[in-house]
Amino acid sequence: MAVAKVIEVIGEGSSIETAVEAAVAGAGDSVRNIRNVWVQDIKGLVENGSIAKYRVITKITFVVDG
Repeated sequence: MAVAKVIEVIGEGSSIETAVEAAVAGAGDSVRNIRNVWVQDIKGLVENGSIAKYRVITKITFVVDG
Protein backbone atom coordinates (compact mmCIF):
# COMPACT_ATOMS: atom_id res chain seq x y z
CA MET A 1 0.00 0.00 0.00
CA ALA A 2 1.33 3.45 -0.90
CA VAL A 3 0.83 6.63 1.06
CA ALA A 4 1.06 10.04 -0.60
CA LYS A 5 1.52 13.50 0.83
CA VAL A 6 0.70 16.90 -0.68
CA ILE A 7 2.70 20.08 -0.03
CA GLU A 8 2.18 23.64 -1.23
CA VAL A 9 5.14 25.23 -3.02
CA ILE A 10 5.46 28.66 -4.66
CA GLY A 11 7.66 28.97 -7.75
CA GLU A 12 8.79 32.02 -9.68
CA GLY A 13 10.15 32.40 -13.20
CA SER A 14 10.21 34.37 -16.43
CA SER A 15 7.35 32.26 -17.80
CA ILE A 16 4.57 30.16 -16.29
CA GLU A 17 6.40 27.02 -17.37
CA THR A 18 9.68 28.03 -15.74
CA ALA A 19 7.84 29.02 -12.56
CA VAL A 20 6.23 25.56 -12.36
CA GLU A 21 9.57 23.90 -13.07
CA ALA A 22 11.17 26.00 -10.29
CA ALA A 23 8.50 24.86 -7.83
CA VAL A 24 9.05 21.19 -8.69
CA ALA A 25 12.85 21.54 -8.60
CA GLY A 26 12.68 23.35 -5.26
CA ALA A 27 10.49 20.65 -3.77
CA GLY A 28 12.82 18.00 -5.18
CA ASP A 29 15.66 19.44 -3.09
CA SER A 30 14.01 18.12 0.07
CA VAL A 31 11.53 15.39 -0.97
CA ARG A 32 11.73 12.29 -3.16
CA ASN A 33 9.20 10.38 -5.23
CA ILE A 34 7.36 13.41 -6.63
CA ARG A 35 4.45 12.13 -8.73
CA ASN A 36 2.52 15.21 -9.90
CA VAL A 37 2.05 18.93 -9.66
CA TRP A 38 -1.17 20.90 -9.72
CA VAL A 39 -1.05 24.64 -10.44
CA GLN A 40 -3.53 26.22 -8.07
CA ASP A 41 -2.93 29.88 -8.90
CA ILE A 42 -0.93 32.01 -11.36
CA LYS A 43 0.13 35.60 -10.74
CA GLY A 44 2.01 38.05 -12.91
CA LEU A 45 4.35 40.49 -11.18
CA VAL A 46 4.18 43.83 -13.00
CA GLU A 47 7.09 46.28 -13.26
CA ASN A 48 6.99 49.42 -15.40
CA GLY A 49 3.70 48.45 -16.99
CA SER A 50 4.60 44.93 -18.15
CA ILE A 51 4.92 41.48 -16.62
CA ALA A 52 8.40 40.99 -15.19
CA LYS A 53 7.92 37.56 -13.58
CA TYR A 54 5.31 34.90 -13.03
CA ARG A 55 4.57 33.34 -9.66
CA VAL A 56 2.66 30.07 -9.32
CA ILE A 57 1.18 28.43 -6.26
CA THR A 58 1.35 24.67 -6.69
CA LYS A 59 0.30 21.52 -4.88
CA ILE A 60 2.96 18.83 -5.25
CA THR A 61 2.20 15.19 -4.51
CA PHE A 62 4.85 12.68 -3.52
CA VAL A 63 4.85 9.09 -2.29
CA VAL A 64 6.02 8.61 1.30
CA ASP A 65 8.77 6.01 1.86
CA GLY A 66 7.95 3.09 4.07
